[in-house]
Amino acid sequence: MYKYLSFLIIGSSCLAQQPQSGNTPNAVTNMTSSKPKLVVGVVVDQMRYEYLYRFQEKYGQDGFQRLIREGFNCKNNQYHYASTVTGPGHAHVYTGSVPALSGIVGNDWYDKVDGKGEYVVSDTSVTVIGEGSARAGKMSPENLKVTTITDQLRISTQFTSKVVGVAFKDRGAILPAGHTGDAYWFDIGSGNWITSSFYDDALKPWAKAFNDRNIPQEYAKIVWETLYPIESYIESEADDQPYENRISGEKKAIFPHKIKLGTLAATPWGNTLTLDFALEALENEELGKDEITDFLAISFSSPDYAGHAFGPQSKEVEDIYVRLDLEMARLLNTLDAKVGKGNYTVFLTADHGVAEIPAFLKKHDMSAGLMMGSELSKPIDEILKKELGKGEWILANTNYQLYLNRELMATKKVSVSQIQELISAKIGLIDGVYKVVNLENFNASNVPAMFANKIQNLYHPKRSGELMILLEPGWFNGYSTRGTTHGSMYPYDTHVPLVWFGNGIRKGETVEPTYISDIAPTLSQLLDIQEPNGNVGTPIKEVLK
Repeated sequence: MYKYLSFLIIGSSCLAQQPQSGNTPNAVTNMTSSKPKLVVGVVVDQMRYEYLYRFQEKYGQDGFQRLIREGFNCKNNQYHYASTVTGPGHAHVYTGSVPALSGIVGNDWYDKVDGKGEYVVSDTSVTVIGEGSARAGKMSPENLKVTTITDQLRISTQFTSKVVGVAFKDRGAILPAGHTGDAYWFDIGSGNWITSSFYDDALKPWAKAFNDRNIPQEYAKIVWETLYPIESYIESEADDQPYENRISGEKKAIFPHKIKLGTLAATPWGNTLTLDFALEALENEELGKDEITDFLAISFSSPDYAGHAFGPQSKEVEDIYVRLDLEMARLLNTLDAKVGKGNYTVFLTADHGVAEIPAFLKKHDMSAGLMMGSELSKPIDEILKKELGKGEWILANTNYQLYLNRELMATKKVSVSQIQELISAKIGLIDGVYKVVNLENFNASNVPAMFANKIQNLYHPKRSGELMILLEPGWFNGYSTRGTTHGSMYPYDTHVPLVWFGNGIRKGETVEPTYISDIAPTLSQLLDIQEPNGNVGTPIKEVLK
């Protein structure tokens, strides 16, 4: 699928972050239309809900605070399924669906039809567009089995609406843009923004011109210091912690950090660069310039890279969000100037939260732990071979899910329930394991109702494992004692922000439960268009005027 358009090459980028004043540009006449001229979806990768408030004293008035003050805050917003990782998060923000329908069951999975591992946006039929690695360009939304709200917007306007997705991560740009929009992601090896032949046969002139300015190389020369004096960062623990990961090439995980192009993604300037490029798209694609609603989907990936390395109690994560607040102010001020106050709608959310580093919790006498590498898979294999005989009983172990060898099971007349019982009898007694559940034939009575619903929404017959190992809160599987991750059904991974702002949005807040699946149908009501075809959510009526 190719789309041919030509655009002006203009624009410039801010090469350094500075605290911004409260002065808002007013270059566009502020006339409110019945529908927004532009919708801007902002997904912050790995943003816990608490970050809106924990670092609030250091936020200015024009970023996160403005969204909350002038918009509508869904304070009890949760994920509605149990695999809280980047690919599914971005997919289901924009589809209102569940992994069981969308097919987006993880960042990676074992495909039962092909008998091999699959990456969420991989597509071997396409090629890189732009100056980037061949592998980085073999990406598209082919694996997404349902439509997005951005697809529905395009359909409703006979494909005259413009949709652009931008993110450092390919999956953070591709899945929000849907099957019919344009998507751009960053190739860290070349330092360029790229796309694939799914979208076009050449990089747009404005995107090529942006790459030619070598902005990432300039950011990579910056030394990362805290924006404010580090001693004022009292919302996070001491800087030098043995369980934090180090940026590549550094001996300690402490400030100041030297940046290279290869480590830019884990610093605040990954966010700055993302917004630079997104605003270049806003200008050159002329988004929001007429009465036909356009859509700009921005995902800030850097908080996830930094969060994995340093953990949610780190000085680095605090500084990432203090500086991201400046980027949010820059975004809103630019939208005021380019599109006009009252002419656009913004929503802010996240693709998942994050667990505490287990060593941090244990240091403070709280229950937590780490399953290292094959600590679980090895004893499972031994149990099955001892009880059922030799053979490759487990074909894959991904996303805490076990993919069983159905051919071997049929030959030896063994059922999924039998394997579940064998594993549960041994593995279920290990410290840190909560339960082994049968996804194919799930018994919801065995787990609390709020978690049962999340588990039920996971199982896709072609892409999910038959069994899933549920760990206890505070535990996860990893390959290092440093850093942290996400992917569970617990509140630290599922409770994320949802703030609405702008055209058609009330001022206020609610503590009533809302869900990620509610975002797409709420937008469909705002825009008077059909909700995505795999939608399971409900419009949040309190949000809309």
